[in-house]
Amino acid sequence: MTPKRRSTPPERIRAGRHTVEISRPDKVLFPGDGITKADLAGYYRTVARRMLPQLRGRPLMLERHPDGTDGPAFMQKDVPDHFPDWIHRAELPKQDGTVTYVICDDTATLLYLADQACTTPHRFLSKADRPGHPDRLVFDLDPAGEDFAPVREAALGLHRLLDELELPSLPMTTGSRGLHVVVPLDRRAPFDDVRVFARAVAGVLAARRPDRFTTEPRKKARRGRLYLDTGRNAYAQTAVAPYAVRALPGAPVAAPLSWSDLDDPDLTARRWTLATVGELLGEDPWRTPPRPRSLRRAHSLLTALTRDETNPTP
Repeated sequence: MTPKRRSTPPERIRAGRHTVEISRPDKVLFPGDGITKADLAGYYRTVARRMLPQLRGRPLMLERHPDGTDGPAFMQKDVPDHFPDWIHRAELPKQDGTVTYVICDDTATLLYLADQACTTPHRFLSKADRPGHPDRLVFDLDPAGEDFAPVREAALGLHRLLDELELPSLPMTTGSRGLHVVVPLDRRAPFDDVRVFARAVAGVLAARRPDRFTTEPRKKARRGRLYLDTGRNAYAQTAVAPYAVRALPGAPVAAPLSWSDLDDPDLTARRWTLATVGELLGEDPWRTPPRPRSLRRAHSLLTALTRDETNPTP
């Protein structure tokens, strides 16, 4: 008779005023790497001080892998009934009703999400108190293949263009394929205006290098060019959160960068992983975030720039 396997007792972690229980801590979530649920929770506990300022007040969509990254996954918006009362929530409208989202305001919530096999939290570009007015604009630089050089080139070109528009910007790896370039906003403009502006900026960059970059959403029409994706700039759309773990081999991490990091020819979207958290947490490139800006001045500058580049002086 085969003896029954003993279940590992839960691991209890004290975080602030709450104790979070990590059930089945030895459950392997990344089979190819042997990374367990306890490892995932330990990582999020380590990065919480850096990560929480990027999450507080924001509705989240949870990417969950209850059977590990090799098993079925699902994206969860509505908070399940079994989530504890101390986890903050925000009920927001959708087309035919409402959705109640998780708000991650503290380390205990981050650990609880790890216990729920949430490998990757995806965040709103707005906060729950003004969900229709984003405080982040995101350009998603999506390469056509595995070569990362076009991503670095596009990011640096976008950085120069945003400087021309007097807009500060922050780069980060996605932990998957490309980079995000994030612009902090003052929450005055609604999503529709922000999206129109983002598309116009991407259009200028694509016009400057039509052989390298495109704003064409259809893959067949891109013809091997890098896609400047601005589609995340809309109500209830999300982007991967800084420091989030991706459900990919090696457990790569979405890592905030400084612009000087893009000078490194060896940079890739998966440069940092759960295993290299010590290296990731050395110097904080986003420690002093730029002041959020209005798009009013930038829009005027963009209009003038577009006019000049479309009709150059003979």
